[in-house]
Amino acid sequence: MIDHDDAGAVRPLTLDWVGRYLKAGERIVRTEALHGGITAEMRRLTVATRAGGIRHLVLRSFVDPYFVEHAEAMLNREAGALSQLVGTGVPVPGLVAVDPTAAHGEYPSLLMTHLAGRTCLDDEGLEARVPLLARQLVAIHALRPAERPGAYEAWATADSVVLPDGADTAAWAAAIDVIREPAPPYEGRFLHRDFQPGNVLFDVPSSSMAGPRITGVVDWVQTCWGPADLDVAHCSTNLALLHGPAWGLRFAEAYEEAGGVLAASAGERLYWRLLDALAFGGGVAVVVRPWQQAGRVELTTRAVEERLDAYVTALLDALG
Repeated sequence: MIDHDDAGAVRPLTLDWVGRYLKAGERIVRTEALHGGITAEMRRLTVATRAGGIRHLVLRSFVDPYFVEHAEAMLNREAGALSQLVGTGVPVPGLVAVDPTAAHGEYPSLLMTHLAGRTCLDDEGLEARVPLLARQLVAIHALRPAERPGAYEAWATADSVVLPDGADTAAWAAAIDVIREPAPPYEGRFLHRDFQPGNVLFDVPSSSMAGPRITGVVDWVQTCWGPADLDVAHCSTNLALLHGPAWGLRFAEAYEEAGGVLAASAGERLYWRLLDALAFGGGVAVVVRPWQQAGRVELTTRAVEERLDAYVTALLDALG
């Protein structure tokens, strides 16, 4: 018997497919929806073992028509990344199985092991977490996989940028002019491409004597090859929107303090930082929803749009 709420229910064909990868004598006793994702439905599966214990798996399924269309490439990227990262020291889930074309289930899916820890999106404790995020990203960029992933794709162009309501039109026009120029030359690195607090798991002990530690980095569907600046830019934008523009500026400093190397000139750094930030212009509501589900109810679309506008202006002032 599967004990679940409606939101956590797994569709029958997919459930049968998952069952093929359980060990002898195991059975799924509970399924729970995991909130916080944007592109896919995520579920934690509780598995009763033959010996009377339990273990957990995580199921990612693409159900939105847009992401179903792109699921094969995305899930194959994630499966490849998880396989390549085994033994590297980067804490990632273990790949159990992948069905990128929904050949065996209702929707394209990937099954992986469950990692301990939780995402931390609150302001409290941020000062201790930022250096950990920076060090983890430096470690990811130091990887040299035997097979490189594909080249990065920009998520914004000068002609696709949508200004948020109330934006400083002069600042945004200047920012758009920056990304209208050709991309600066760069030394390629292995990129997560969506490295940000929502995709990093922490163990945060209740004792004040022990600090937080990272227990996992998840969501590798966008893995690619490109400039370290681009991963730094994406985490910086997310920190700016979650916690304020100053934290977006701070993350690049923390990355360099951790040994990371960014573009040599301020103009090159500005390009990559704005290339990411401007991509959020028309999509703030999409990122706000999982943040509110995680408890940041004060982060309304309007409040985050104001932070994005302030961050773009801060970047131009700091690096322009």
